[in-house]
Amino acid sequence: MASFLSKILKNSNFLSLANNGLVAVLGFFSFIVLVRSLPTNDFGEWVLFLTTANFIDMLRFGITRTAIVRFLSGASEEEGHQLIGSNYVINLVSSVFIAAVVFLINIFFSDAVSASGFSLFFTWFPILAIINIPFNNAFSVLQAKMRFDQILGLRMLNVGSFMLYLVINYFFIHSGLLVITIVFILTNVLTSIVSSLLNWDGIRYVFKAKKRTSKILLDFGKYTSGTLIGSNLLKSADTFIIGLSPFLGTTGVALYSIPLKLTEIIEIPVRSFAMTAFPGMSKASIENNKAAVREIFYQNAGGLTYLLIPVMIFCFIFAEEFVTILGGPEYTQTATIFRIFCIYGLLLPIDRFIGVALDSVNMPKQNFIKVIYMTSSNIIGDAIVVFGLYYLVSFFSVAALLLWGFQDVSLIAQITNEFTTMTILEMVACVTILFAIVGIMVGYHYLHRELGLHFRKIFTDGFGFFSGFLSKLKGDS
Repeated sequence: MASFLSKILKNSNFLSLANNGLVAVLGFFSFIVLVRSLPTNDFGEWVLFLTTANFIDMLRFGITRTAIVRFLSGASEEEGHQLIGSNYVINLVSSVFIAAVVFLINIFFSDAVSASGFSLFFTWFPILAIINIPFNNAFSVLQAKMRFDQILGLRMLNVGSFMLYLVINYFFIHSGLLVITIVFILTNVLTSIVSSLLNWDGIRYVFKAKKRTSKILLDFGKYTSGTLIGSNLLKSADTFIIGLSPFLGTTGVALYSIPLKLTEIIEIPVRSFAMTAFPGMSKASIENNKAAVREIFYQNAGGLTYLLIPVMIFCFIFAEEFVTILGGPEYTQTATIFRIFCIYGLLLPIDRFIGVALDSVNMPKQNFIKVIYMTSSNIIGDAIVVFGLYYLVSFFSVAALLLWGFQDVSLIAQITNEFTTMTILEMVACVTILFAIVGIMVGYHYLHRELGLHFRKIFTDGFGFFSGFLSKLKGDS
């Protein structure tokens, strides 16, 4: 029994799941403390800061992250060092360039920046962009090496130290948004120092970078970077567009962020198994073993769909409790948004693994096109809802209240604002389901042409996900 448990704890899938799961738990606790530590407007500004920073990180590291994982998994030791060195140089150059652009925008358009909800981002991101380069490089290299135990250690250090400060701050210090942001940056400094000292980021191989290996990463990365940026936009576009609305603003961002944060419950297992499946699928593709690629795709996409069904049902039933625990009683009204995300969660495994499969069979361009379709449908849908249907919903709300005999103008305005805000946020969440369906249709079309898939096998072969997982454990025992 002890040996069996030991094999489970060393299994890559388990370590990846633990990695994302434990980090997400710490992230949730940090989120819970923050939402109770900051006024609604400040919390909305913090959400915009993190959302925008994460989006820019996709622009910086998306150029090489998927490429380094794919090519490092089958490289010799010397070529591996060259790839890691090229990865570091490319990310350093792109980070310095982006940090400089953000800094200059803040200098020359300071009045516009100060008046927006993005002031925190433009002030602090240039510093954050430079200091977290080693941490992000280490994440990519360790994923390629399947060292999820070391990734777990780094991420626990990063998120755990910040959460520890937030708890102490909540009970004893009571600092505001500025100090919290500074501490957040310092935790990234700590994590990057550890990454470099242990050479997990590959800083010692910088001078081994070659023009050839840099070209390999850039040729593959020109599409995967667009894919990662588009994927990030799928989640962050909602926040950006809501934040740009003159009627919803930072209050709307704060309300929407609670159920959006809870979608990490859905994404934890999907992201974890995708991280472990990608190197194996890439290796099978390089060896021209399409049958193995199909098998991994069917089992992971179908198996995770089955795995998420009871989770989504549970979350759907207890949506009020989840949003109340995370945000407090004032956010209970966002439960319907979370229920809509639960429906989206059932589509997520198939959509995610279609994208992973496209990258693994060296079709990053087609995966990029898939994400363009998804992102476009999301942005267009959100824009129509937020900047068009808002007025329509407001009009009918006022008309209905007048027909029901309401005469107090201030009361009508209050009820209309609250009802319209929640209705629009719920409609924005519905757009999420639309773009997921679009992504599955477009991505499956491209993948089918390459692998000759049968859609029903996602569900029939999906049961092999569970038997295969147990067989691996027994085989290792």
